[in-house]
Amino acid sequence: MKAEIHPNYPEIAVTCSCGNKFETRSTYGKALAIDVCNECHPFYTGKQKTLDTGGRVQKFADRFATFGVGKKA
Repeated sequence: MKAEIHPNYPEIAVTCSCGNKFETRSTYGKALAIDVCNECHPFYTGKQKTLDTGGRVQKFADRFATFGVGKKA
């Protein structure tokens, strides 16, 4: 490997808006403030809600309810 071509990769402190703090490494080089982390993001906490915006799931179910049903003779 060539010397002196790789960026500096120091440890930095990351602070989330929920108050969670942790250490990681980054080429950014200074403390980082983030909006969401694994402690407060709904996907990771299990609090994520599946929203049926505009009835899309029901519309699909109604449209294809008879799909695969054979015709009566």
